[in-house]
Amino acid sequence: MRFVRGLYHRFSSLLHELTKFGAVGGLAFLLDTGAFNLFQLVVGLGPMTSKVFATTISTTFAYLGNRFWTFRHREQSGLGREYFLFFLLNGIALLFGVLVIGFTAYTLKLEDPLSLNIANIVGVGLGTLFRYWSYKKWVFLEATTPIPAELPGTGVTQDR
Repeated sequence: MRFVRGLYHRFSSLLHELTKFGAVGGLAFLLDTGAFNLFQLVVGLGPMTSKVFATTISTTFAYLGNRFWTFRHREQSGLGREYFLFFLLNGIALLFGVLVIGFTAYTLKLEDPLSLNIANIVGVGLGTLFRYWSYKKWVFLEATTPIPAELPGTGVTQDR
């Protein structure tokens, strides 16, 4: 039990960050899937166009959720810069979804709603792995504020 507690303390900030990222991502996924189906089945757009519009909407939601909740403790390097990078990286992640949907619809000739929704889920899953890694690396940067450390035996703190 002590080992598990030690692991939790060591990785608690990562666990909390992943939980928040997952919650924002889950809601963005529901928004993306709903919009994808709305644009495709109700509005009558093609599957790839529907995916692009749905991703644009869900990406905006995800940016706001991640900036102001998931990664709020990280350095803010300017909303314009972050938003641009966020959309750029989501554009790259969108390629995963578009390629899977395009392959399903145009190569496999599976154009029914179930097949396209399964393809959408696979594409979102692949894109999510890329997004989590890239957001931490380029968008929501580690804080650069030094952490004070106490000098041994003096009670005086010093910046590290």
